[in-house]
Amino acid sequence: MNEDRTHTQEFFTARAADWDSRFPDDGPVYAAAVAELTLHEGDRVLDAGCGTGRALPSLRAAVGPSGVVVGADLTPAMLEAAVRAGRDEDGQLVLTDVSALPLRSGSLDAVFAAGLIAHLPRPAENLRELARVVRPGGLLALFHPLGRAALAARQGRQITPDDLRARPRLAPLLADSGWRMTSYVDEDTRFLALAVRER
Repeated sequence: MNEDRTHTQEFFTARAADWDSRFPDDGPVYAAAVAELTLHEGDRVLDAGCGTGRALPSLRAAVGPSGVVVGADLTPAMLEAAVRAGRDEDGQLVLTDVSALPLRSGSLDAVFAAGLIAHLPRPAENLRELARVVRPGGLLALFHPLGRAALAARQGRQITPDDLRARPRLAPLLADSGWRMTSYVDEDTRFLALAVRER
């Protein structure tokens, strides 16, 4: 296992047991972000880096019983927390790295990724892998329940222009990875960048 994966697993393993209780009020902002994906009954969607599965109930509601919801995460402890919360009833949980998804090319309609981009060791390569599993015209939502400035303040650091989520950095990164950014919101209460899979 490479150093980046080990660090990510250690970071989230230490926080998995109380992750949901640390952020108990995030439910509505997750639901609103899922709604902006404009999923339809029967769609197939991946929650990449699903953690404890907080988005899975909203994703299941959006695609209905005929849709497919997959939650993928690198950290076993986070998936175990998702099972304890009963969120495995809303989607299939898969222990995997987003750099090598066990999914067929073009098999999904959308990817939802909450808080994922900051933890990608090779962002361009990893975003290309997400593009690989999404059909042309499919969607990507990069989301965080806090905007860049609010998150930086919570972490006791300054916001910087080289932040990967800064619009001038993110738009070309997405373009180089097979996506075209269609909307960008960075407010205190949420960050949401939507992109469409190019042909």
